[in-house]
Amino acid sequence: MPGWGRSPPRTSRVLQGLLSCLPLFRCLGIAFKFAELDYVSKVDDLSEASKSILTLPVMMDGDIEANCVRRAGSHTRNLLRVKRGIDMVKVLFEHILSSEGNSLKDPASKAYAQVFAPYHGWAIRKAVGAGMYALPTRAQLLNKLNEDETSARTQMQNYISSAGPVIVYIDKLFVNRQLGIDW
Repeated sequence: MPGWGRSPPRTSRVLQGLLSCLPLFRCLGIAFKFAELDYVSKVDDLSEASKSILTLPVMMDGDIEANCVRRAGSHTRNLLRVKRGIDMVKVLFEHILSSEGNSLKDPASKAYAQVFAPYHGWAIRKAVGAGMYALPTRAQLLNKLNEDETSARTQMQNYISSAGPVIVYIDKLFVNRQLGIDW
């Protein structure tokens, strides 16, 4: 990863990046409240693990040895879910930047369909679809984030640029351990 040198980054350093999208979840209102709570609980788990497990590879190898990688609550499973949250925000920003108008429904719906929908059952997909109507407008979101159109565009582009390498790094950790990322 750029700026991380040859050795794996410390888990706590990666977590700093994972926390960067929390303000956005909070500003998206009730439509993303469940996602926010789920994301926070998983980041909290990874944060607690980082106190004794210095790197993500060591953390994942521990779960592999304990045969609990896919078990609910495992650090590795939580990492995969958090990575999807980062990807969701990245794709959302990409769609916001490429769209016109004041509605976030279309960009958010496209981002959800691309990142999360393949892993959610019918009931969750329907609930998310209904929740899209409760999203704030683009202007309301920018106001909540204390940004204007120009500064928001810069922040979104910065997030997209910095999230990409984190997503690739985490995906490689899974692929190199033959865990896959489609579960």
